[in-house]
Amino acid sequence: MRVLIMGNSGSGKSHRAEALAAQHGLVHLDLDTIVWEPGQIAVPRAPEQVRAELLAFVEGNESWVAEGCYGDLVEAALPYCSELVFMNPGLETCLENNRRRPWEPHKYASMEAQQSKLGFLLEWVAGYYSRDDAMSYARHRQIFDGFGGNKTEVTTL
Repeated sequence: MRVLIMGNSGSGKSHRAEALAAQHGLVHLDLDTIVWEPGQIAVPRAPEQVRAELLAFVEGNESWVAEGCYGDLVEAALPYCSELVFMNPGLETCLENNRRRPWEPHKYASMEAQQSKLGFLLEWVAGYYSRDDAMSYARHRQIFDGFGGNKTEVTTL
């Protein structure tokens, strides 16, 4: 089993990935952990380094689940996956899930540091349907609709 999960921030990607990993003994990759410099907030790593780590993960593990909002990375991993999941519960669900997000110590030094970025995050999440970048609804929809393999769209949590 090799599952790719994509969607907006707060769409339930991490929860679904964690559940699948626990249920099926899958290795779990949160794409945030390879996109951003460890211990730094919003400092991107070199794209070639990110892509190399992604390919090492998908080629080096027999059974895995990878999740994130990065359409370009999802596309790079598509040839290796057995299932694509598009988490698409709607804007209000994503916003509320981000407001209730527990502290993520792998991303922030404290809950206070995480909360200090909440306004920016909510604004970014709200732009999901109007942006046209690799992390937008338009790109996720294009990837999902164009994928010919096993796929699932989740619209309710």
